[in-house]
Amino acid sequence: MTKNSTQSLVLNGQISRWHTFTSQQAINEATLQQILALAEESIAARGAFTIVLAGGNTPKQVYELLRHAKADWSKWHVFHNDDRCLPVDHPERNSLMARQAWLDHVAIPADQIHDIPAERGPVEGAAEYANTLHGVGEFDLVLLGLGEDGHTASLFPGHVWDDSVDAFPVYNSPKPPAERVSISARRLSHTRAVIFLVTGAGKQEAVNNWRSGVAIPATVIKPANGVDVYVFGVALD
Repeated sequence: MTKNSTQSLVLNGQISRWHTFTSQQAINEATLQQILALAEESIAARGAFTIVLAGGNTPKQVYELLRHAKADWSKWHVFHNDDRCLPVDHPERNSLMARQAWLDHVAIPADQIHDIPAERGPVEGAAEYANTLHGVGEFDLVLLGLGEDGHTASLFPGHVWDDSVDAFPVYNSPKPPAERVSISARRLSHTRAVIFLVTGAGKQEAVNNWRSGVAIPATVIKPANGVDVYVFGVALD
């Protein structure tokens, strides 16, 4: 069995289903299989699959598995939940990581891979990405991570973000670089499915807060179908 347990919670108006895995390989493989299954379902139902990517080490491992998967790549449309205002070839860009790990190695049409133009600065980058997202409709899948402080995408504790727009500029990030572009919580919630990937003991406090009802940023992602939280290396009380 790859899962030890599954638990459901409803807190802060968010439905969350918690899935505990027994190894990093197990969580990676389960995520891969769920992505491919959702892609197949979405393409069969609507002729396309729209996925929003997360940065981070566990997503990178999943992307490296996707690189070798078989799928109808011509129907995939790829977005990013956030990115850093750095040059396009900077190693800390989420878009570069995804391209090197996966996207450059499969046949997704170039005009269906939508990097955030964060290299143009937070204001212009956010405005351009909001324009890119205009008319996209409901996402099929949003991948998200969880920071040790409870942040997800670039929605940070103590920050105020603009939910009237699809993408917004981020300043004074508690993690460098200070300037970023992020999709808004409202727009990330406009999706058929969400998978949070949460690995490592460093996330324990954030998970405890989330599951005890503390309104950390991750709790503002509230799609109608709820969110699935895939966990490895963190204890669930």
